[in-house]
Amino acid sequence: MQSFLDPDVKVLLPDGSTRRLTDYLLPSALLMLSALLLMISMFLPYWSMRMDAPQYPKGLKVDVYINRLDGDVDEIDALNHYLGMPKLDEGGRFERSISFISIIAFGFLLMAGVFVHNQLAGLLALPALGFPVVFIADLWWILYQYGHSIDPKSALGGAIEPFTPPVLGPGVVGQFGTVASFEPGFYLSLLAVLVMLIALWFHRAAYKPIVDARKKLAASAAQPPRA
Repeated sequence: MQSFLDPDVKVLLPDGSTRRLTDYLLPSALLMLSALLLMISMFLPYWSMRMDAPQYPKGLKVDVYINRLDGDVDEIDALNHYLGMPKLDEGGRFERSISFISIIAFGFLLMAGVFVHNQLAGLLALPALGFPVVFIADLWWILYQYGHSIDPKSALGGAIEPFTPPVLGPGVVGQFGTVASFEPGFYLSLLAVLVMLIALWFHRAAYKPIVDARKKLAASAAQPPRA
């Protein structure tokens, strides 16, 4: 609080130099903001797919949250039944079961970086940093498995070749046109990663001089005294 009221408050480094206290508060605040953004994203949809066909003038849409599916899931399941495909809810069931606790853990790791004053803060941020990439890769794998689960012995199984629905953009599945898009939850996770990278840059700028000063003092202390 004192540093915000008086930005000239200084911190004494081991080598006797000084820096502003705000230099150390900024990366901490950004890390906590990144954790908050990541946790808020849990309550928003991450991805959606809309399916359009003449018999469905309003289209069919499914919204994917990290822990559940929403939208016209039952109607799509009824259509897929004729292809012998599993229900939508069966895809990614394990991932959805651990998603909440995983993201909360990522958030706590980011906040733990506030109390780590060396390069280990970057290691603590790695799980959250890679989360959007893992989400996309896992989503593609689920879509691939789903599109290649057609039962050729089902009522319409021989009418459609195995397919992989697009992760992003338009596509075609049988007589359906599809449009896949990322939703606010995913973009919020990307914003969290951006804030995290900025925080780590300021973190390094703030604490590397302290680490270097300690190493310099340790090296000086290890030198034998001159005769």
